[in-house]
Amino acid sequence: MRVEVKKELLRWARERAGFDLAALAKRFPQLPDWERGDARPTLKQLERFAKATHAPIGFLFLLEPPVEHVPIPDFRTVGNRHVERPSPDLLDTVYICQQRQEWYRDFARSEREPPLSFVGSVALTTNVEAAATHIRTALGFDIEERRRMPTWTDALRRFLEQADAVGVLVMVSGVVGNNNRRKLDPDEFRGFALADDLAPLVFINGADSKSAQMFTLAHELAHIWLGQSALSDVGPASSPSNDVEIWCNRVAAETLVPLAALRQEYRRRAALIEETSRLARHFKVSTLVVLRRIHDAGGLTREQFWQAYDGELDRLGAIKKGSGGDFYLTQAARLSKRFARALVRSTLEGQTSFTEAFRMLGLKKMSTFRDLGESVGASV
Repeated sequence: MRVEVKKELLRWARERAGFDLAALAKRFPQLPDWERGDARPTLKQLERFAKATHAPIGFLFLLEPPVEHVPIPDFRTVGNRHVERPSPDLLDTVYICQQRQEWYRDFARSEREPPLSFVGSVALTTNVEAAATHIRTALGFDIEERRRMPTWTDALRRFLEQADAVGVLVMVSGVVGNNNRRKLDPDEFRGFALADDLAPLVFINGADSKSAQMFTLAHELAHIWLGQSALSDVGPASSPSNDVEIWCNRVAAETLVPLAALRQEYRRRAALIEETSRLARHFKVSTLVVLRRIHDAGGLTREQFWQAYDGELDRLGAIKKGSGGDFYLTQAARLSKRFARALVRSTLEGQTSFTEAFRMLGLKKMSTFRDLGESVGASV
């Protein structure tokens, strides 16, 4: 059975998913004819096309292409211009996280958990140093403790654990859900925050470099402390034009490396490469964050900073990435240990169906569910 579908909708779905016509025509040889209006797909072909382009099939029967917006404040910019079209990968990731947050909010209410006092506890008028101190104190983010850790990646792991411990659902993933074929693009976004006083959630794009993830986490936590949901693409070297992003960037940098402590440790006469590496080891942050703070302390002009930053990006990009690691550790990071632990427990107690749990966890096998529960500390 052939179906009527407007050629503009087919083109919209293809372009929305980032495919050019020639590439997608390898999977759908009749696609050029469909887009010209010279032929019509069967319903089965249209369903396959919708799945390939990650488009809701109902959208393909609309009269005209829909205008989609990210359902949270979108502060992403390219060249200080707002990014107009979100990808289906970004949209689906936000929707998945919103579903998880909604479930956890209901769970927290059923457990009579009190609202988290730090959500919305600061404002844009709050002194940056005071806000950063507030975040570090709440998390137990002690600089001396960090200094004693073997590497800054250990410090990042600890940072994630501390955010989880105070009640923030931190999810780190480089793919949509559990679909390893749908990789997220760090050039599109680095992370987002979903503010809520019972279930605050931070998502970090795990496809981004490890060196960027620590700053993204600090930035998104600043949004949570403001009590404002937001989608961001900022990094240590970003110069956002939005007042909220400017403030969150400054708080993130101050949270990770307090300027007073940096000035005390910084040796101006030392060679920049050696000094950057030394300070990165001392504060257990990435060299990119250290370069940003040296610039903030007046040790580098803007031009010198950008030259050093670009050089360090190239160096870090040349370092070979490690393997994917343990499946259950990866799953715990993708889901948030707090969320996974609560969902497994609720399911075992009969409060949540296994069908719903498997859908939100992205799992298919009971054995995997049991092993995941054990890995996050939920009795199975």
